[in-house]
Amino acid sequence: MGNNYFQFRQFKIEQDRCAMKVSTDACIQGAWTPTSSAIKTALDIGAGTGLLSLMLAQRNDIVKIDAIEIDQSAAKQATENIATSPWRDRITVVEADVRHHAFAKKYDLIICNPPFFINSLLSDRAARNLARHNLALSYQDLFDVIKANLDQLGYASVLLPSAEHKIWKSLVESNKWRISRELQIIPRVGQAANRVVSLCMADHTSEITEEALVIRDHTDRYTQEFRELLSPFYLSV
Repeated sequence: MGNNYFQFRQFKIEQDRCAMKVSTDACIQGAWTPTSSAIKTALDIGAGTGLLSLMLAQRNDIVKIDAIEIDQSAAKQATENIATSPWRDRITVVEADVRHHAFAKKYDLIICNPPFFINSLLSDRAARNLARHNLALSYQDLFDVIKANLDQLGYASVLLPSAEHKIWKSLVESNKWRISRELQIIPRVGQAANRVVSLCMADHTSEITEEALVIRDHTDRYTQEFRELLSPFYLSV
């Protein structure tokens, strides 16, 4: 998925000016994250190309989305991608630092594919470092933003590598919140999960629901479960 654009069934993502390109993991997050008709407002933190906002808008006919992005080039490209989509009137791009932006409302859903890495080597590209390493947005920063801007009955969807997810889960629980649902993403049959999408919320009264999705089978073809999940978005799967 490293091309300058990615064509989906109902929208197109141009990504030549974004440090982080469309990824299979992010597509899984956008397709799996629950978005029922009860979700009327959503916040996309670190919107990048606008991918997650567009996927949510395709799945929910009424949700209005604020997509916030700190990087100027990415924010402009997200704006352009959204402007050419069928849902341009329901998605607003905000170029700002989410840690300091004053939001006007609470959100039913917050979705984020955050900077992943804590203690890893940096590249020589500042934009890529900002997108991949939590230099400007730590996990504590992210939790604080979610806590401040999520409706009391809402939930937040966060995608992280498996090791970093353990840190995130510990932080959430130490703040008296809970992870209510997890999706373990497994690259191939027989391998361990390398990514986790989790839902967190303020309510901590019920048990966690754990699921798994295998992307490819033993013949290296997409699994039936993966095809069913992504078929509303991918041109061929």
